[in-house]
Amino acid sequence: MPKPDTRTGKYMYCLIRSPQFGEGAPAPTFTTLGMGERGDVVHTVNFMNLTVVVSDTPIVEYEESRRNMMAHTLVLEEVMRQFTILPVRFGTVAPNTEAIEEQVLKRRYGGLISAFEEVENRVELGVKAFWYEEAIFREIVEENQPIRRLRDGLMGRSAEETYYERIRLGEMIEAALSKKRDEDAEKILERLRPLVYKSRSNKVITDKMVLNAAFLVNHEHEVEFDQAMQRLDTDMGKRLMFKYVGPVPPYNFVNITIHWDK
Repeated sequence: MPKPDTRTGKYMYCLIRSPQFGEGAPAPTFTTLGMGERGDVVHTVNFMNLTVVVSDTPIVEYEESRRNMMAHTLVLEEVMRQFTILPVRFGTVAPNTEAIEEQVLKRRYGGLISAFEEVENRVELGVKAFWYEEAIFREIVEENQPIRRLRDGLMGRSAEETYYERIRLGEMIEAALSKKRDEDAEKILERLRPLVYKSRSNKVITDKMVLNAAFLVNHEHEVEFDQAMQRLDTDMGKRLMFKYVGPVPPYNFVNITIHWDK
């Protein structure tokens, strides 16, 4: 029977950049406990003006459970209160400190500095928009005469008799929803784009979802963005529900993935 792996590695959360952590300067300290059952102290690995936030860990593959994801996120949230971060992919375990120094901080130094320039003094904000189902279907029927006529023609007739007509009605409604989703998403985006440095539209994941977007926003425009979201809710809130979150780690604009040398 193989023996369990008892080696200890370093769980990586994120990178920060701060020139004051030079030779002899005190490293930052954090109070949130690290990943895993042991809850090891979160500390840092430094090279020049780059710092990786880590904690000791057994060399294991972490499941994407709610508990593990929350532990990872809590560390990021504490670090974000003090620093701009480059988040590292969840579950990244380095074999040792030397691997972090040689394969990440030294080997990828230039690219990491460039990535910091993208996110420095900026925050990621997330916006999701969802239709109120009853309101959107009422809109589609009112605005689309062929759909309304076909729907009315099905009333009082059996499902067997109208089988193909019902399929056709479903296809027409789906096409109308797709068109309206594109239109509504663009109306939202055209309000927000002037206030952001970059944006990313992600895949919508439910039929009621209209928009699933992330925005990289300069700190000085964050209040304006908040106000724009309030106006969107005032103008469109009878037919759309908005879910607005942030600041969050800038996963949509930089996410450090590491493959260790064998």
